[in-house]
Amino acid sequence: MDRQQQPEQGSAVTCYRHPDRETGIRCSRCERPICPECMISASVGYQCPECVRGGSGTGHRPDANRPRTLAGGAVTADPWLITKVLLGVNIAVFLAILAVGRPLTDELLLFGRAATGPYGPVEGVAEGQWYRLLTSAFAHQEFWHIGMNMLALWVLGPQIEGALGRARFIALYLLSALGGSVLAYVLADPQQASLGASGAIYGLFGAMAVLVKRLKYDMRPIFILLALNLFFTFAPWSGFSISWEAHVGGLVAGAVIAWAMVYAPRERRALVQYGACGAVLALELVACVVRTMTLTG
Repeated sequence: MDRQQQPEQGSAVTCYRHPDRETGIRCSRCERPICPECMISASVGYQCPECVRGGSGTGHRPDANRPRTLAGGAVTADPWLITKVLLGVNIAVFLAILAVGRPLTDELLLFGRAATGPYGPVEGVAEGQWYRLLTSAFAHQEFWHIGMNMLALWVLGPQIEGALGRARFIALYLLSALGGSVLAYVLADPQQASLGASGAIYGLFGAMAVLVKRLKYDMRPIFILLALNLFFTFAPWSGFSISWEAHVGGLVAGAVIAWAMVYAPRERRALVQYGACGAVLALELVACVVRTMTLTG
């Protein structure tokens, strides 16, 4: 099979079909440089004519005719499915909290270790209630809180889901949510309660920044949006009680996982992607164990 000759370091990158035209855009599937005339808009980025026709061009792998996302996932007819499911779960839990009230909230929210009443038992993640690390990421109490988080999920979710594929997107979302909860558990006061999908949402912000860089789009808008969100997170005059630990934990976890997913070399793509997710999960579990041992003696 023919191989595309790599340009020498420092030389201009030109379109593979029009060598006289310099370009900074690459096909999101085969990564060959393409000029504006050859760019065909796709769900994520642009594709070259050969990839759009089914991958029969020179230099393609035998399985290149099977549609794949930027991260190697299967292309689906509905790139919004997981996003809509997550929206539905968050809204359903919110409505349940409105209907049931405090008893349900107490069962879902995140806190390290505290007595739930004057004579109540000591509860929390440190007491074996590890489920709180995830249930708290789907619980909201205020309309403004769920409104902001679901709006961000509605805007960012489909784009990232379309770029990664369903399985990789749900892994990114859940590990980001868990990363935010874990950092809050590790750093916050064990009696301080928190809840909300902010850790997962910040994971999507981190993933979007990685995707924008990977596709060589203008990164200034996403950086400005991130900066504004982080500013309000740490602003001392903010009227909201915000868990900055959850925001930072989710942001870092999402960015790391997305980086591994979209920059993994094709020949070792699955190994790198699964390995990155496993490493992030292992680090989160180790942090939880160490924190639990610290709180329980």
